[in-house]
Amino acid sequence: MVRCANWARAARLLAPVCLKGCSTCREPRATQQNKSQRGTALRAIFRSPPKRVCELTAGVHLSFVFAGGQPHKRRRTSEPVEIEDRLESLICRVGEKSTSSLESNLEGLAGVLEADLPNYKNKILRILCSVARVLPEKLTIYTTLVGLLNARNYNFGGEFVEAMIRQLKETLKSNFFSEAVYLVRFLCDLVNCHVIAAPSVVALFENFVCVTQEDDVPQVRCDWYVYAVLSSLPWVGKELYEKKDVEMDRLLSQIDGYLKRRQKTHVAMLQIWSAEKPHPQEEYLDCLWAQIQKLKKDRWQERHILRPYVAFDSVLCEALQHNLPPFTPPPHSDSAVYPMPHVIFRMFDYTDAPEGPVMPGSHSVERFVIEENLHCIIRTHWKERKTCAAQLLSYPGKSKIPLNYHIVEVIFGELFQLPCPPHVEVMYTTLLIELCKLQPGSLPQVLAQATEMMYMRLDTMNITCVDRLVNWFSHHLSNFQFRWSWDDWADCLTADPEKPKAKFVREVLEKCMRLSYHQRIVDIVPPSFAPLIPANPLFIYKYEDENSSTLPGYNAAITVGNAIKNRASNEEILTLLKDVPNPNHEDDDDEGESFNPLKIDVFLQTLLSLAANGSSFYCAFVTLCGNPFHEVLKTLTESDEGKLHILRVVCDVWKNHPQMISVLVDKMIRTQIVDCVAVANWIFSQDMTHEFTRFYVWEILHSTIRKMNKHVQKIQKELEDSKEKLEKQHQKEDMEEDSQLEEQIERLQEKVESAQSEQKNLFLVIFQRFIMMLTEHLARCETGGTDLNTPWYKNCIERLQQIFLMHHATIQQYMGTLENLLFTAELDHHILAVYQQFCSLQA
Repeated sequence: MVRCANWARAARLLAPVCLKGCSTCREPRATQQNKSQRGTALRAIFRSPPKRVCELTAGVHLSFVFAGGQPHKRRRTSEPVEIEDRLESLICRVGEKSTSSLESNLEGLAGVLEADLPNYKNKILRILCSVARVLPEKLTIYTTLVGLLNARNYNFGGEFVEAMIRQLKETLKSNFFSEAVYLVRFLCDLVNCHVIAAPSVVALFENFVCVTQEDDVPQVRCDWYVYAVLSSLPWVGKELYEKKDVEMDRLLSQIDGYLKRRQKTHVAMLQIWSAEKPHPQEEYLDCLWAQIQKLKKDRWQERHILRPYVAFDSVLCEALQHNLPPFTPPPHSDSAVYPMPHVIFRMFDYTDAPEGPVMPGSHSVERFVIEENLHCIIRTHWKERKTCAAQLLSYPGKSKIPLNYHIVEVIFGELFQLPCPPHVEVMYTTLLIELCKLQPGSLPQVLAQATEMMYMRLDTMNITCVDRLVNWFSHHLSNFQFRWSWDDWADCLTADPEKPKAKFVREVLEKCMRLSYHQRIVDIVPPSFAPLIPANPLFIYKYEDENSSTLPGYNAAITVGNAIKNRASNEEILTLLKDVPNPNHEDDDDEGESFNPLKIDVFLQTLLSLAANGSSFYCAFVTLCGNPFHEVLKTLTESDEGKLHILRVVCDVWKNHPQMISVLVDKMIRTQIVDCVAVANWIFSQDMTHEFTRFYVWEILHSTIRKMNKHVQKIQKELEDSKEKLEKQHQKEDMEEDSQLEEQIERLQEKVESAQSEQKNLFLVIFQRFIMMLTEHLARCETGGTDLNTPWYKNCIERLQQIFLMHHATIQQYMGTLENLLFTAELDHHILAVYQQFCSLQA
């Protein structure tokens, strides 16, 4: 039996208990004078809630909010645990869509929490501290709730402030700087709720800004503390200036001085577009400083932050305020990993949204607040695209702004963020697809407009962002039947094939073919686009028919093919290959004997041909080179030349199928037929000159680097685990076991050193080849008196930047070696500038 018809109302935070004293629930009327009965009534309802309400509130826990995941069913638990879980659910849900006003919901929830403070104070403190960190988009809602609780219970307010300061210290020590920004902002907004005194927040800001005067600390440390101050001012600037205007002027003057003297060498490497028109690509602190300056000029008046505490001003203004405990920023340590700088992405302005509300200007603080809130929503819900899309579209105050334009700009801003997006790239694709489904009448048009604008600006777009744009656009098209107005992009047909627009369309069609099939791509584009359509991905076997009988090795290929079909052993295959003549016959030394390119041609072409004829080529090749013929391939590729040649053969037979080349190279690295350095040397070899600017080539190189990095990390993890195990064994005083572990640790230490040496060598090879190619190009242009800024040069120099950016954490370990051996002062300044930009990222 339903004990209370109004339970659903409680779940929606309309009222914590039935306020009418209805006959169904038989509970007394809850009034201000009967506060203690609120908690009792709520607990009585918790004992047997109706099923519908359980579905509304069960499972909404901060652990799932933080992870971005879906709640799971929970086991039956004891009554106190159940009450704690439902309190957490009510707190997390406040501010969601409701038939009642936000103010009444907050007042009702404050009453429930106040009544439960005697029994569940620690739980309530933990929940409120957590939501301040993981639900920043509802910042002002929770500061208002804390303000109401402080007005009713001063001691609780003080304990909450102390708990927040403790959490801030722990967050900073743990390098969770993004969350620390939200905690600082939360503490600042408590000034508006009369929980914290304004002078103590000004003192906190002064301590933060003092970091800029520290010696021998990286600039990124100072940047973060300055950003924490500036990004909080839209919420609390007005209140602080009314009470401490002199101190605030001095504080802003110190920040201005720091911003003028900080170096910004890194900006060029992080810009999405190299051109400043139509929208300048500003560094994030410079942009925020301009927005704060305008806010100050406007007398700290902003019109977009939701401020529910204004409705409770008569209650909150009478509350006693707390002073923040003294806070000193934790000292810098070498293990600290500060956020990297970034550039603010701009795609739209007020002229791009001609109908409806006007988009705030680039230096308007409203633009910062809107973008910050949208970023917070994505950060909270990114693992659930449907929830994330719904939350973005239900953004408060959406009637005042062109919301679709803001959403699209923020999503692309995250997707193109350098060095890497905050979340996996495919998430942004699925999120935009979901948004198009929820807003089919408006959002697809904005997205098409954005795509057209990016296409028009491809000439100045960073190559890393072009890669991501290709991946997004092809994936998006595959979900909408590949429909696009291709004729609008006909200008790429008359341009140089190496120009960005033509390359972009060709790469998009190639990626679309990966997600479909060749004939489908032929059918979806106009006939005029035929030159850009990828070739039919067919296998090319040079010993296929009798017309090839004059080729060297033809007879051997037939013989080897029959032997493979008859399941010949490795020894038999090697015996057959022994008679294959060596084109390098002028030398009979061991090196000439070990490397016979014709042997590799005959065996590998025949092996791949047999695998290609199977129903699943990849599975067939994995089977063939994984077990029976792995030894043959290893024997044929013992030398460095052999490793390079086997990669050439793979590229020759599948030159019309880049995806297959990527798959096979990946498999050969995994089976140790070729090593990572061989792949790098192959990519930069003369054989790959015509493919050097193709996107798949760089997919292979980055995949190779990631495999090497994972290999090193795996061995390092094994070493750390063994050391931990040895420490535990010391406590048990097991000498025999200790001896075995010490030997194992020595072996692992040697493995780690060897793996790190291979990793360093890989980067040295890659950067050396880049330097050689770029130096040759620059010398050729200088000698011939031609412009060095060719499409090839732009592509190559930005690929060099891409290597630095995508693997910056690993490369930083070897900066000393790189600087001593490769990036010396004698190097051409065009190339050296890239290295200097990289060094300044964490300077």
